[in-house]
Amino acid sequence: MRRVLERFVGDECGATAIEYCLIAAGISIVIVSAVNGIGTTLSTKFSDVSTRLK
Repeated sequence: MRRVLERFVGDECGATAIEYCLIAAGISIVIVSAVNGIGTTLSTKFSDVSTRLK
């Protein structure tokens, strides 16, 4: 039983996976924020062009 407990405590595979998930989540938040900002800017430009064409 002691060996099993020592192996469980020493195993860091799960911690590494969680760290990678946190990094991926942070990167995805940055990407979504950037795309949202670009989308708003493009929408404003298209509306401006549409207004000038009328």
